[in-house]
Amino acid sequence: MADKISTRQAYGDALVELGAENKNIIVMDADLSKSTMTKDFKAKFPERFFNAGIAEADMMGMAAGLAMSGKIVFASTFAMFAAGRAYEIIRNSIGYPMANVKICATHAGITVGEDGASHQCIEDIALMSVIPGMTVIHPADAMSTRRLLAQAAVLKGPVYMRLGRLAVPQIYDETKGVELGKAITAREGTDHTVIACGLMVSEALAAAEELEKEGARTGYAHHQTAG
Repeated sequence: MADKISTRQAYGDALVELGAENKNIIVMDADLSKSTMTKDFKAKFPERFFNAGIAEADMMGMAAGLAMSGKIVFASTFAMFAAGRAYEIIRNSIGYPMANVKICATHAGITVGEDGASHQCIEDIALMSVIPGMTVIHPADAMSTRRLLAQAAVLKGPVYMRLGRLAVPQIYDETKGVELGKAITAREGTDHTVIACGLMVSEALAAAEELEKEGARTGYAHHQTAG
């Protein structure tokens, strides 16, 4: 596999590209732009970047209002603060009215290291998946992040994209079809089937290689969207 890169870094890079292509894109953050990687968009397009401060619920409400005025809004913070602290606003102001807000939450899951247990959000996929109309996306690597983010930008309605802190191996290349709502068969097998998403894709592939040494042919599917 190629050099590792985090999905949050790929998100930050892709945002700048999308911002150059579409002047209707607005980016918001809750005082974490250096960690969520929205800082590069802020540097490139300061007039289209808004820092809501440590007020995640306010940010989601502002994002909903901007979306209702015709903007495509990307709102970022850590997953715990997005899916947890701001859940009611996402549910009532973004989900139900089908606001065109893309919630791109970083530092999801338990691999946030020294950030500690208070920041280890494992409930976010479940919470976002039960909101009517919400599309949930959990890319596995940098390439799938960039491709899926571009597709999310033109998708009408709310999106929750789950991004990680850790650098992960690059699994897919430009020749591999990465599409919203479609699973990808990353490895063929005959004895077992493993289905995973996000950073667990590379872990599952590594496990399949170990199982093959023991004589088991494990197939693997990456399912990246839900909702």
